[in-house]
Amino acid sequence: MAEIVWTEPALADLEAIADYIAIESRHAASGLVQRIFAHVEQLAIHPESGSRPQEFPRSTRYRQVVEPPCRVFYRVDGERVLILHVMRSERRLRASRLLRER
Repeated sequence: MAEIVWTEPALADLEAIADYIAIESRHAASGLVQRIFAHVEQLAIHPESGSRPQEFPRSTRYRQVVEPPCRVFYRVDGERVLILHVMRSERRLRASRLLRER
């Protein structure tokens, strides 16, 4: 079973998204965060289950899970799953958000 490791930037991304949603509905923001954490926890058992982001070549080591309206980007590093970035799915991914060392 892999260890899930949330990076600080990914947690900050998720917090910013939740804060924005909470302006309209705290309940919706809380529900989204819970769904994202539950979806990510499944990666401990199936770390390779996420899809490869279309913005990267097929050979990339980066993967994503989608929990609408968000995309959660991660990579597998041995026995760890590193959660690198969370973004709203309607936004364009800037590759630099994943490529810098975290």
